[in-house]
Amino acid sequence: MSPLRTALVAQLLGGAIAASLIQIAYPRLFAAPLIAAAVQGLCAALVSDKLGGAKWWLIIHLGFLPAALSVGRLGSGLGIDPAWYFVCFVALLLIFWRTDKSQVPLYLSNAATASALAALLPEAACRVVDLGCGDGGLLRKLAARRPDCSFVGIEHAPLPWLWARLASLRWPNLTIRYGDFWRLRLDPFDVVYAFLSPVPMPHLIAKARSEMRSGTLLVSNSFAVPGIKPELSVAVGDRRDTILYCYRW
Repeated sequence: MSPLRTALVAQLLGGAIAASLIQIAYPRLFAAPLIAAAVQGLCAALVSDKLGGAKWWLIIHLGFLPAALSVGRLGSGLGIDPAWYFVCFVALLLIFWRTDKSQVPLYLSNAATASALAALLPEAACRVVDLGCGDGGLLRKLAARRPDCSFVGIEHAPLPWLWARLASLRWPNLTIRYGDFWRLRLDPFDVVYAFLSPVPMPHLIAKARSEMRSGTLLVSNSFAVPGIKPELSVAVGDRRDTILYCYRW
């Protein structure tokens, strides 16, 4: 079952269980919506845990309905048109897109990481790709530093892709593509950069092994490949204590 379906089932079953418990034990609790919502959140979290949902979903289940009710009450008190909730939902969807499917949140690489990555690039001109480039900020910094190199970013979330595409127009050595980076061949590139999550790392390393050429470099921000020792680990020295794990083929 996909994470999104697991979450939906947990919320529905949690609601049914909470309603049944309240009806049996203390029906007057229905007159206190926030407390009833808290009971539903607890039940949903327990169901999610039993279904094998990720641990970080537990916090979402605990707070989802209470937060929704609180925001609704606040918006009603401020006279906010309910249509704005739909607008916000669409905006968030376009920014984060199918994070539930990709299991890759929107991570943005900072300036310190860009400097560290620039130091890892070959002295000669090379081709670099950022898998899931977000707003393209990292690539813009690299493109400005290394005009002799060619940079490619690929992003599947519509709004970050659009932002990256428009912001990159002034750099002739930077191209932003829209799409699924799993469908992109890696053999044309000398350096592959990825800031993903622990979940897709085994898949990424398998793809790199089958497609990357001998002597090329894979750099993973923050997430090491399980069971494989990197050739080099670079401590960026930023507030996040970022480490770049480097694998040479």
